[in-house]
Amino acid sequence: MTRTPVDLTAPESARVMGRVLAPLVAQGAIVRRPRVTAWAERHQTDRAARAVLTGLRERHGGAPLVLRFGTRRLVVVTEPDDVRRLLEESPEPFTPATKEKRGALAHFQPEGVLISSTAERWHRRPFNETALQMGQAVHDEGAAFVDAVQRGVVELTRQLDSTGRLDAESFADVWWGIVLEVVLGPKAGRDRDLVELLGALRRDANWSWLRPRRPALREDLEARIGSYLLAPEPGSLAAAAHDCGPATAVGQVPHWLFAFDAASAVTLRALAVVASRPEVRERLLAEAGPAGPSPWQTAGRGPALLPYARACVLESVRLWPTTFAVLRDSTGPTPWGERALPTGTGFVIVSSFFHRDRERLEHADAFVPEAWLDGRNDADWGLVPFSGGPVACPGRNVVLLVTSHLLARLAARDLRVERGRYLARDPLPATVDHLGLRFRIAGSA
Repeated sequence: MTRTPVDLTAPESARVMGRVLAPLVAQGAIVRRPRVTAWAERHQTDRAARAVLTGLRERHGGAPLVLRFGTRRLVVVTEPDDVRRLLEESPEPFTPATKEKRGALAHFQPEGVLISSTAERWHRRPFNETALQMGQAVHDEGAAFVDAVQRGVVELTRQLDSTGRLDAESFADVWWGIVLEVVLGPKAGRDRDLVELLGALRRDANWSWLRPRRPALREDLEARIGSYLLAPEPGSLAAAAHDCGPATAVGQVPHWLFAFDAASAVTLRALAVVASRPEVRERLLAEAGPAGPSPWQTAGRGPALLPYARACVLESVRLWPTTFAVLRDSTGPTPWGERALPTGTGFVIVSSFFHRDRERLEHADAFVPEAWLDGRNDADWGLVPFSGGPVACPGRNVVLLVTSHLLARLAARDLRVERGRYLARDPLPATVDHLGLRFRIAGSA
């Protein structure tokens, strides 16, 4: 049944803005602000947001919630059927190129497919799907990607053996080396100037339309990326992109790098759970198999798939989404129930609300990777770790390959995480600041 959207009262709108949307914006939609993410964990802002939306869903019978923000009309959905409609009917009549995304992402990827018009998507989307091999569980260059992961693990192991410690900052430095190798090739692995350029533009993007564009800085970023695309190294996404159309590639690569940064947070949180739960670690090690010359390979078929490790990564995204809200704008007048919503209406899917909805999910606040293996989670339209429908993330399998192999390898180190008692049992915290995670080798002081 299609429910007719209801206009929220002023107090209701204030609660949604203040306790649901404002904390998400404050943390930084494009790059996280460390002090705010720490504050969000202390106040468990996702738990508060879920309480507000659950109460409003009950009060209004699951109808979409309409609120005004200045001249902007936003519709917050609270039922999986409405999520399904928004995702299945994208990019028309619900475009992912929303006003908010265009304001933010244009700072560093003005030609990215996510903010492209419907006409532009006709060639940019197929390019991404082909270069990233969206339909394959393991990319043709997967062996090279896993080699990059292994080099990163060697570096992390060296740090751990030297200091006995691992924090988010040192992890991020190694992570960027892995990502640059996977995307642009081994020669790019130490190009931290590229990372700094991207970071500066992403910090601008947090302010969306409020921060002036810096075209010279963006041109420097594109030139640096373009230098690796001219003669791409084999075994990289740059090589696959070159084969699919080098002219399009330079406009899409910034988004691949941006998306991989979110995967860093996912991996750190998953690792924190592994470090807190011996039974999860043991299953990861069992899946990897006995130590040997190549325990991570499937004979003659490239990297092992590691389904349980992938499920652990997906469960990390479910519990602590890196995309705070999935956004859509209507491209024309939209009939919804007994109401017609005007062109340009914004629609909001709050990920943390749907991913932890106790009315639908028995395991809402529990770490249950098995629900990704037996199909329970895949059948639920409210669970959107990589979005869904025709505009679902085409890089899902590449990200899962890299993160699952990294997680499984790090599990072999038998780490412990500070404040691990909060992650050792269910229910799990609603908000976890990945930037504050700190690990040590088991047995070290």
